[in-house]
Amino acid sequence: MVIYTSCKKDDTGTPVEPPVVKDTIKSDLSLEFDNRIKDDELHLALETYTTEIYAEQFTVTALKYFISNIILTNTGDTAYTIPQDSSYFLIDENVYDSRFANLKVPVGDYKSLSFVLGVDSLRNINSSMQTGVLDRTTSAKDMYWGADSGYIFFKLEGTSTASPQPGNVFSYHVGGFGGAATPAIKNQATVTIDLTQRGIAEVRADNKSNIHLMADISRIFDNRGQPVRIADHPVITLEEFSSNIAYNYSGMFRHDHTEN
Repeated sequence: MVIYTSCKKDDTGTPVEPPVVKDTIKSDLSLEFDNRIKDDELHLALETYTTEIYAEQFTVTALKYFISNIILTNTGDTAYTIPQDSSYFLIDENVYDSRFANLKVPVGDYKSLSFVLGVDSLRNINSSMQTGVLDRTTSAKDMYWGADSGYIFFKLEGTSTASPQPGNVFSYHVGGFGGAATPAIKNQATVTIDLTQRGIAEVRADNKSNIHLMADISRIFDNRGQPVRIADHPVITLEEFSSNIAYNYSGMFRHDHTEN
């Protein structure tokens, strides 16, 4: 078990450091990212969907996004940060297993979860840290613009009769880590999920818990604060309007249930 202690004082008033707990029991916890269009499963290149606000029809052919910097907070209000080297995941709708972010966390009861959709500035510019799913020669080869622009945090591609582009395609490649030498657009989004309404994660040594999250891709178009019309914006990359997409993807996640 994990023991949290505070500093005490001896008879002379001198602070006495608490004993160091060297052995922390950890167990398995997975975050499941279930991509949807409202309440329907997302099917690549098979289904035609309709945006709610502008009533534009669209089909999704590709969806990928980076999840990083994961933090879990237990019922005692103590936060556990997943070690950086184990805290980067590339969710690819075309690869089923990628929907699971498999973690090792201290046993306990967790009431909230936070993560970043995107990649931090350090790993955007430091090639020695671009390993695993961040390897731009393999896993992330189509999710990286270059040293100046960094990673594509969120990629949504498809077709729409509303798009004026050849072949009626639309393409949203959103990134921007703030810039290396000069300030630039910054589109990382921090997402915080309350687990108390749909089941906290009860992580134990003898079981594997799963936090099932729904990612409603329709929110990219239909967030009423920043609605997106495909006819007006069929292609989005690093221009100012990309921040509208970042605002929208920060709100596309909800907690569906937890399996303990």
